[in-house]
Amino acid sequence: MGHKKKVYIDPKTLNLPPAGCDSHAHIVTAPLWEDRDAVLRRAEEAGVKTIGEVLLGHAQYEAHKDYFADKANVFFIYGVHPTDLLEISENEAELIKEDILKDKQGARKIKAVGEIGLDYFWKEVPQDLQQAYFRKMLKLAKECELPVVIHSREAFEDTVAILLEEGFHEYPLLWHCFDRDAECAEIVLSHGWHISVPGSVTYKANAHIREAVKFIDRNRLLVETDSPYLSPEPWRGKPNEPAYTVFTAECIAKELGVETAELWEQCGNNARRFFGVE
Repeated sequence: MGHKKKVYIDPKTLNLPPAGCDSHAHIVTAPLWEDRDAVLRRAEEAGVKTIGEVLLGHAQYEAHKDYFADKANVFFIYGVHPTDLLEISENEAELIKEDILKDKQGARKIKAVGEIGLDYFWKEVPQDLQQAYFRKMLKLAKECELPVVIHSREAFEDTVAILLEEGFHEYPLLWHCFDRDAECAEIVLSHGWHISVPGSVTYKANAHIREAVKFIDRNRLLVETDSPYLSPEPWRGKPNEPAYTVFTAECIAKELGVETAELWEQCGNNARRFFGVE
């Protein structure tokens, strides 16, 4: 017997209202950047009202900020990824701070510092270097009075410990790409933080994430793509893009027993409130 042909569902067919938010996208990353105008159009057609575009490092910010300047529905999350620390300049943090302060006086597109944190999955960057730079970026976020967006991969305990040591209990914080269990979700929420759930919640093997969403305060729940990575079903295996956020919302809504449109709008409003976006 042959394999059943996979059906790729058009996100427009979910007929969701123009109220959603992809809280974490990398449109500047290939292959999305080459198709950027169409990517943004498809997102709008699917009901994605707002997009958080992640710009990692001063060079990426400088290279791409002008494209988004007239796109009011796109805001920036700006920082240094922990796996990039061996490639950045010595004064990278100073350049980022200058960019943020300049933006505050003008466009006000930068709404958070991120994604910052720890990634122990990739072994190339020493853990002590990651931890030191994480603390540096947390201090920068406080100095600039911006929320933070956290990247934490195979480093949950150390990430939480550093955040608490740096005084981030009850600080505006979004735990990006949450892939942990209900116990970890409760720890994150106990410190007043928000949680963003990616498309991997739709994968058959990830029952623990689907169980965890049942324990997340609905007022602190966001959805994201992390595009072009982690495409949700039914687009798994293809490059992810903001339009596909609808399938993540649909999966979570089924787990919670609510209408997809209701959850879609609430998660979108949560994101805009968290990031201070109109």
